[in-house]
Amino acid sequence: MWFWWFMLICDLLVPGVMLVAGRMMWKHCPKEINGLIGYRTARSVKNMDTWKFAHEYCGKLWWKIGLLMIVPTVLIHIPFYHRGDTMIGIVGGILAAMQCIILIGSIFSTEHALKRAFNDDGTQR
Repeated sequence: MWFWWFMLICDLLVPGVMLVAGRMMWKHCPKEINGLIGYRTARSVKNMDTWKFAHEYCGKLWWKIGLLMIVPTVLIHIPFYHRGDTMIGIVGGILAAMQCIILIGSIFSTEHALKRAFNDDGTQR
């Protein structure tokens, strides 16, 4: 039973991080373009407009996705409460992999939004 709780907490980490990091990116974008903190891709670091747009867009997206992933994560875990550790581990691992795929997919969505809103040189369309 302790392993079930452990896996539930582990699987809630990705949505939790997306909620917190998304809110921070959305509401508190780093003041200057840097190489350590923030959404850093070739397109997002062109200038301050692209930097702020990428943080606001990705932050909102992460916040929404993180919020939406909490409920299914818990609902998927409930039927496996009294199952064996192997089954709980497999389900938790598959769920964590799916969450990571969704997290990575949000990067493609943000880059697509940047491409629609800005020219290749960073000027707004």
